[in-house]
Amino acid sequence: MQFVLDYLRHRLTAKSRHGTHSPFVYKLADEVIYNFEATQDAQIIEKQRKKLLNDDRYITVTDLGAGSHLDKDNRKQIRTIAKNALKKPALAQLLYRLARYNAPGSLIELGTCLGITTAYFAKACPDAAITTIEGCPQTAAVAQENLNAVGCGNVQLLTGNFDHIFPELLKSTERLDFVYIDGNHRKDATLAYFNMCLPKVHEHSLLIFDDIYWSQGMKEAWQEIKNHPAVTVTVDLFWIGLVFFKKGQAKEHFKLKY
Repeated sequence: MQFVLDYLRHRLTAKSRHGTHSPFVYKLADEVIYNFEATQDAQIIEKQRKKLLNDDRYITVTDLGAGSHLDKDNRKQIRTIAKNALKKPALAQLLYRLARYNAPGSLIELGTCLGITTAYFAKACPDAAITTIEGCPQTAAVAQENLNAVGCGNVQLLTGNFDHIFPELLKSTERLDFVYIDGNHRKDATLAYFNMCLPKVHEHSLLIFDDIYWSQGMKEAWQEIKNHPAVTVTVDLFWIGLVFFKKGQAKEHFKLKY
């Protein structure tokens, strides 16, 4: 119920591109957020999604994060995971557009799930070094099947606990261009990942946090991230939050309908 109330409140207070007075955010809204042009990449990936929605195989899910609001059973059909856990096409395609627009040299995703969003990133940035981390071995195996099926050869899929793998990955990463954090939806973990990123971000970096209204803890984490001195611009799309570090940019926070 609280989630629904938060959504309604967001819809009432959020603006469209025409209510945005920042040239940077207006351009982002106009060229990326509200650009719904269909792509061949989307057709290929959505065809693979349909296969997952009809996949009757069972896997045992190892959940190292906050779990699901919908299903607490660890033994799940792939079709059920595809229905409940995958990002909807509109949101997955927005992430694709954000990645393509930013054109990162490297991209990191925390939370591979079945690999659909990962595939969108890989297709958006074919020349980028993409690393995705999944906590569950059996889920990661299915994700790898999907990435192979749609021809994503530029993805390194790591399996294990984010808290162990992400810090090690950052040691060998000179700078962070684009990071999508979609896993372990807990306040402390989210803030820990944010703080781990800070030494490696630059003025063109983009951090994206998923499910910022998932719980009271996630809402508190999002507020702390917005308030951090290094953050200059945030865009709250309810489903995800965008964090920018633009030098010389006045600190501003935006809520946009999506």
